[in-house]
Formats: sequence, C-alpha cells, structure tokens
Amino acid sequence: MTALLAALLLDSAFGEPRWLWSRLTHPAILMGRCVNWLDTRLNHAPHQKAKGIGALLLLILGAGGLGLALAALPGQIIDIGIAAILLAQRSLSDHVRAVAQGLYTSTGDGRAAVAMIVSRDTGAMDTPAVARSAIESAAENLSDGVVAPAFWFLILGLPGLLIYKAVNTADSMIGYRTPRHENFGWAAARFDDLLNLIPARLTAALIWLTRPRRGQWRGIIHDARLHRSPNAGWPEAAMARVLGVSLAGPRSYDGTLKDFAFVNPTGARNIGAQDIDNAVRTLWQTWALMVGLLLAGAILG
Repeated sequence: MTALLAALLLDSAFGEPRWLWSRLTHPAILMGRCVNWLDTRLNHAPHQKAKGIGALLLLILGAGGLGLALAALPGQIIDIGIAAILLAQRSLSDHVRAVAQGLYTSTGDGRAAVAMIVSRDTGAMDTPAVARSAIESAAENLSDGVVAPAFWFLILGLPGLLIYKAVNTADSMIGYRTPRHENFGWAAARFDDLLNLIPARLTAALIWLTRPRRGQWRGIIHDARLHRSPNAGWPEAAMARVLGVSLAGPRSYDGTLKDFAFVNPTGARNIGAQDIDNAVRTLWQTWALMVGLLLAGAILG
C-alpha cells in the first residue's frame, strides 16, 4: 500500500516528462509493439479466435513473468518507479485541460486538442460535442489509466499491474469489432472487460463521493446499464451526474453516425470549456479521495 501511495504521488508530481521519454521507449509503447507483433504473425485464417486466445495467454504470461522477476529484486524502488510510469493521472488531466484551453481560443482549437484523446470523428464537432468528448474521455480514462492499474497493483503487485496494462493495451489495439479483429481480438476485449469490472464501478463510486447527493447513485446505476460498454458507462454516468451535464449521445466514427443513448439525459447539453475545467477538478478530487483512503488504510494497517 505504501508503494502504491508513493507511485501515485510521483505520477501526480512528474507525469510523463518529455525529456525522459524522448530518450527512452515508454513501457506502454513496448507493450503495443508486442501486441502488433502477435497480430501480424498470428491473425490469419483459420482459427483466428483460438489464435487470439493464444496471443492473449502469451501476453499474460510474458507480463506476469516480467512482473514476478522485477518484484523479486530487493527493495521497492523498481515497483514504485514502474507503477508511477504506468499510472496516468497527471497526463490525463493535462490532456483534458488542453481541450478546455483550446476551446477558450476557438472551437477549431478545441477540436484539434480533443482529436488527440478520442477516436471518434472530430472535424464537424460543435463546442458542446467537443466538451462532451473530453469529459467522457476524462471519466473513462480515470478508470482505465488510474483506478484500475492502482487496483491491480494493490491486489497482485507488479505482476498484476503489468498484466492489466498489457491486456488493456491489447484491447485498445485489437479489441474492436472489425473484419480483421472481431475474432482475433475477442479474447483480449472480453478479458479486459473482466479486469475492469470492479475498477469501473469503484471509479464511479469515488467520483460520486466527491459530491454525493441523495438519490444520485440510483441514477448512476440506471444510466450505466444503458451504456454500450459494460464498464465505461459507470465512470461516465458518475461524472455526468456530479457535473450536472449530459454525456454520450450520437457521434460519428469513420464517417458513420452512431445513435448512442445520452447519459444523464436531463443534464445540461449546452456545455463548454468551463465544464471541462470542472471535470479536471473532479479528476483531482477523486485522486485525492483515493490517496486519502489508501493513507488511512496504511495507517490502520
């Protein structure tokens, strides 16, 4: 627990300094290269689903084995350092804040900034659509990039953290229902859903606890169950309710409009840069609550 606290504090203070990662290859990029190597060599007919399961097992064994080897080294410096690198609180808040700063200048600048953090089409977005996209990304990545890695590091140490990040990276690269990856990426997508099952709901609870109101949690549960994702809807629904805004709704991917339901449909829809700033403040309030709970647990322990 003390190692996780130290890692969270280091990440919040330094994030991902350019001077370091311009000289070294980030571990997440190395994981991505491994996933791409497996995709290139194994993703072909026949038996693509079985090969995808095999690729996932290789990633899990490799990440877990590396984690065990590193954890066996004396002291906790390696554990703390790797955990700090693989947590993303500071970089997430910086990227989301950049969208607000862009919108304060112009809608076009906001679109350019949000295009860096979302995969949907951004060229025709108006200001509320840019703001919704940024806030949704903030909520979902708080779960995927901060709470879930911290959770698995706390439960299973460095092996758990590395396995989670490897699976999450695989899901982000091959876990899509496209002709190429629907079968091969099936296992990665489903296992990522499983690993995020508890963290997503934990993230929603932490967000809600920053500004709890009676009856609000019931609304979060209702909205989360309407979401297309079994996990992403939880932090999004909590963020929407806490901020009093409406999120999700129709959006375009690769030129095709997807008619998704709104999260917190009675919330404000004419939103902008100030609402993104409020979301960034909520990210840090949630982080502070998590750190406070861990500190209390360490003291009591």
